[in-house]
Amino acid sequence: MEHEYGGDEIAVVGLAGRFPAAPDVPTLWRNLLDGVDAVHDHTDEELRALGVAESLIADPALVRGHGRLAGVADFDAEFFDVPASEARAMDPQQRLFLEQSWVALQDAAVDPTDPERAIGVFAGASANRYFLFRLLARQAGEDWEELLATRWAADYLPAQVAYRLGLTGPAVAVQTACSSSLVAVCTAAQSLADFRCDVALAGGVSVTEPRFRHTPGGLVSPDGRCRAFDAAGQGSGYGSGVAVVALERLADALERGAQVYGVLRGWAVNNDGSARAGFAVPGLDGQVAVVTEALACNSLSGADIGYVEAHGSGTPVGDAIEVAALTQAFGASAGSCALGSVKTNLGNLDAAAGVTGLIKAVLAVRNATIPATLHHDVPNPEIDFAAGPFFVPVKTTEWNRPDRVAGVSSFGLGGTNAHVIVEQPPVDDPREEPSGPQTLVVSARTPEALRLLAARLSAHLATEAGLRLDDVAHTLASRQRYAFRAASACDDIPSAIAWLDRVAAGGDSAGEDSADQDNAGEDSAGPDVSRTPGSAGRVVSLPHHPLQPRRHWIEVSS
Repeated sequence: MEHEYGGDEIAVVGLAGRFPAAPDVPTLWRNLLDGVDAVHDHTDEELRALGVAESLIADPALVRGHGRLAGVADFDAEFFDVPASEARAMDPQQRLFLEQSWVALQDAAVDPTDPERAIGVFAGASANRYFLFRLLARQAGEDWEELLATRWAADYLPAQVAYRLGLTGPAVAVQTACSSSLVAVCTAAQSLADFRCDVALAGGVSVTEPRFRHTPGGLVSPDGRCRAFDAAGQGSGYGSGVAVVALERLADALERGAQVYGVLRGWAVNNDGSARAGFAVPGLDGQVAVVTEALACNSLSGADIGYVEAHGSGTPVGDAIEVAALTQAFGASAGSCALGSVKTNLGNLDAAAGVTGLIKAVLAVRNATIPATLHHDVPNPEIDFAAGPFFVPVKTTEWNRPDRVAGVSSFGLGGTNAHVIVEQPPVDDPREEPSGPQTLVVSARTPEALRLLAARLSAHLATEAGLRLDDVAHTLASRQRYAFRAASACDDIPSAIAWLDRVAAGGDSAGEDSADQDNAGEDSAGPDVSRTPGSAGRVVSLPHHPLQPRRHWIEVSS
């Protein structure tokens, strides 16, 4: 398949998230490549610390395996201008999604204060369990209606981000159970295609606790592990996580030198309707239709797809229906295609599950590597793998096809299905090395944060091979500016590292390493600190402005 673009493609230009055993996307990817099982088995003491009732702890049906998220109670309220009293009452899901939306914009080098860009937010969240198990438990004697009308409900998640970051594009809550975040991606992509916004944040968040019971034939497995497409599959455990992607029209992304992680070639959303055995049972026809529609967006066929990041619920019936639907949608022309599910690593992240799967697929097409699917020993006997092109990779493997295209599925309880087609990013045109010094501008909200950011940038430049100084300068110039700044004209990466080390040490010198001036102070400006980035450089991944979270939490015993 030739890489020809028709103008409707959407670029993935920023990735952000926090996941079980992974504080960021790069760590998630390393864990996927290494086959890390991030599901944690909770002890009695850990369950009691979460406020789980003794009767539930003693229940043998309690599922102790859970994809827990570190630092849920912590939040940099001051950075986001959230009063401490609000931060304590705020649903941690909203805090996490706000934080990672900002990280995604930093990764994309998009300044949310730029008046020339309308930035939209499309997102879903799980139920506010913080409210149920903490706030409501402490204030049960008060007016329930007043508590239920709180702005921390999932309806207000995108609006909260738009308010805190000053975003003026559409802010739309998407609630379709565990397909919410992938439906949000589809909605965001369509908004961009319709020129309703210029950049879109899309994703989801879920914070759960190990309070689930296993029931035979249910959705939750006895040990909290997901054995997708395996004979031993009995559902999936749940986990906490947040994932956000920044999207932009491909033409605009290429024009501004954005880092394109992958390209969305097609997407579709539908519902199974009544053609299924029950409300909670997936429908074959609906899944066939949603995959077929997504492929048809750019005249693709099953032969073009080398990997599918499946919904992969781990239930015998659900997995069998999903593979049968994919086999029918791909048709007889399909070649060999790998089938995986990130749920086998993390558990079911509910409202964040779909976009987490998308991030995995984006990194797979970008890095030409397909991570292993865990907990797969004996194929589910209800799945006729011989009748279709699909196989489950049990080891991380290289993806040797010259044209890498993946499909991503997410199906919500109740029948709302989403499917997205993602392909590898365009090949960068060759460029000449820059001549002359490049101006680096580093800024932060406080002097302490400025020093810490400089230290992180220095370490990154020292360890990341192949970075170009003009790309570093371009990325830093494209990001949001803050009050405390330092700037210097640097000749090469070693001189940039030396200057950043001085800033990190609190230095405020003039003319030590160049004929230009080094400044560090509130509203200071070094040489050529125009807000307009140079056209020669391209966006690269760099450490973002450091956050300094502290605990904002309603304790179980308080």
